[in-house]
Amino acid sequence: MFALGVESSGIPPEWAATTGRPGVNFQWDLSGPVVQKIAERIQAVKREGDIAVASIHWGGNWGYGIPREQVEFAHALIDEAAVDVIHGHSSHHPKGIEVYRGRLILYGCGEFVDDYEGIAGHERFRADLVLMYFPTIRRSDNRLVQLEMVPLQLRRFRLNRASRGDTQWLKESLSRSGEPFGTWVELGPDDTLALRWT
Repeated sequence: MFALGVESSGIPPEWAATTGRPGVNFQWDLSGPVVQKIAERIQAVKREGDIAVASIHWGGNWGYGIPREQVEFAHALIDEAAVDVIHGHSSHHPKGIEVYRGRLILYGCGEFVDDYEGIAGHERFRADLVLMYFPTIRRSDNRLVQLEMVPLQLRRFRLNRASRGDTQWLKESLSRSGEPFGTWVELGPDDTLALRWT
């Protein structure tokens, strides 16, 4: 796994790792030279059969918009750095999902367990609804075969299965935010969610 922190996500530059101090792999921008540097690091360690996951803390905490810069960066990581899964996070709620050249891009996974419960002003995003993501990746070519998601509700620092109504709300929200990427979500057995794509 390769983890990045991007300035736009609110990570302060002081958290950056240096030669004498551990920290975050902080990036000022998402330009071509950054992609090349990441590609070199991945090529140095990735072996046949490995699945490369880039975990990126980027973007704002609220909202469904995904900046063109993030889309282009995610595509470049797949095209030029042999990344197989993009695990995007920073948003406090799930955002759009893309399948690009058979690779999974989660632009914003939302929180799983956090301490934001009770913060007012963003109720419409339903940050209390969280997802467990279960991708199936074909080992022969590292392409996504399926993505199943299990909806949960966070209440008092405890995770419980989401109600059918809340699961339906997540299904509709993810389908709306995935529309620009040609993805949508269907209700599966046992109130799970399944990603579909063109």
